[in-house]
Amino acid sequence: MAEETMPSSIRQKPVYRFAPSPNGPLHLGHALSAVLNHDMALNNGGRFLLRIEDIDQTRCTPQLEQAIYDDLGWLELSWEEPVRRQSEHFDEYRMALHRLIEADLAYPAFLSRGETRAIVGAFEAEGGIWPRDPDGAPLYPSVDRERQKAERAALLASGRQHAWRLDTDKAIRAARTPLFWQESGDGATGQIEALPALWGDVVLSRSDAPSSYHLSVVVDDALQGITHVVRGMDLFHATAIHRLLQQLLDLPQPAYHHHRLILGTDGRKLSKSEGSTGLSALRAEGATPSDIRRLVGLL
Repeated sequence: MAEETMPSSIRQKPVYRFAPSPNGPLHLGHALSAVLNHDMALNNGGRFLLRIEDIDQTRCTPQLEQAIYDDLGWLELSWEEPVRRQSEHFDEYRMALHRLIEADLAYPAFLSRGETRAIVGAFEAEGGIWPRDPDGAPLYPSVDRERQKAERAALLASGRQHAWRLDTDKAIRAARTPLFWQESGDGATGQIEALPALWGDVVLSRSDAPSSYHLSVVVDDALQGITHVVRGMDLFHATAIHRLLQQLLDLPQPAYHHHRLILGTDGRKLSKSEGSTGLSALRAEGATPSDIRRLVGLL
């Protein structure tokens, strides 16, 4: 997959990006990530891009997208135009998915969430310990991965609703090399070994979305020439899957910097439902951009 054409003088500069989803108001955690990306680009003579991750068309709205622009503008951040919107690039994600399917590294997954929960629940009710990913979610059962090709074809022909999942063990073998990434963030640093097997067979696309976060983020970063991915520590372990997909799709590997998280009063990562930490609410209360920088520990 080739990068978008750009002048060599621009391509050689470090490129950073902030990529929010317009499915709720930005909060202090988003402010930390946006300001870090912006300032690191500025300090390193690089470029700062804004990407709107609006694949989820049921939750993302134009009003929330405009609110992102308003909040970032109020924070006195500037970015290059045009802004990349994922909803305008579905064909690129489908091409990447098709490549994985053609390489026999992805399979149709027909189990519903309820069926998956029932399988896991029955196993654990018998005293078993079902494997879980780094986020604590149960790994997807092997039922669909083990289906015969004729059965898969019949289910697809019947119009049965399905997702596409990465056959992670087979994909690791296809990568033919140990995977690492270069990390400079707030946790472990240096060369980090990628362990994608911990995630099991991750979703690549669903019936209601042409791409998952994992697939679209590596495609977007490659097409935009992103050289430095600066994002929250909650995505540190997911980088293992991203490195695997980059290897399989012959995509360039950026450097990574996973920053600390801003936590709520309950000690958990902030969510968009916490209005008290929303940037628009803080602005309405009289906060200034400098106040936000202080609140997130950047002043």
